[in-house]
Amino acid sequence: MGATSNTATYTSNTVTISFSSSAAAAGSDDASGTLRVHKDNFALYNVNVKNTFGQGSQALALSAYGTNHGYYASAFYGYQDTVLAEQGNQYYGFCYIEGAVDFIFGQHAFAFFQKNTIASVGPGTITADGPAFKGDGLFVINESTIEQSAAATTSLTGKVFLGRPWTEFATVAFTSCSLSSIINSAGWEIWSSATPNTGDVTFAEFENTGAGAAGTRASFATKASSNSAYNVGVVLGFNWATWVDQSYV
Repeated sequence: MGATSNTATYTSNTVTISFSSSAAAAGSDDASGTLRVHKDNFALYNVNVKNTFGQGSQALALSAYGTNHGYYASAFYGYQDTVLAEQGNQYYGFCYIEGAVDFIFGQHAFAFFQKNTIASVGPGTITADGPAFKGDGLFVINESTIEQSAAATTSLTGKVFLGRPWTEFATVAFTSCSLSSIINSAGWEIWSSATPNTGDVTFAEFENTGAGAAGTRASFATKASSNSAYNVGVVLGFNWATWVDQSYV
């Protein structure tokens, strides 16, 4: 728990954990992490976590391996691969997450992001989900604000995508979010021209608002008619309220 004058927001946090390391230098994504959590039943409150490496390599602020993880009113700063939600059930409530390229990513986690501020500092994609098979993971960003970071040095209008598929089984939903004009009208993009990875993706939106919610979306994306498949109980399981701090829902 970090010192703060207001536990309900990251904006009053006074504690920062900062380091500069890259995956290229450290040997892996996980090893580059400023904060590495390799355990179950973990909670972090009101702490800022930064990887100051910048552009040129994956460089994690948070590497989260474990289930029943709760991150509350905390802030995570990086450029590429800021937050790794790798496995288990994870909840991010009232947090700030900043980056540019694939800066919320992972392979096997079921992660729910509630009332976060997600800020792009450069052009790129917000999410990169990479399950090994369908049903192996799910990212849901709910009631969150997607905006340009104050640290961005140029306008990002139309230069940011909600996500791209690390594997063809990527499953990501943005529900009831405010999307600023930084979001490209296509919404989502392919992994690469050589490996599109769009064969079995689920990229969904439900009742998003703002300038970035408009436009003709990519052919492999969907507009959901309901959020029933993406509510917190579905993502985290029936017992989610026993380990998620109910002050941050």
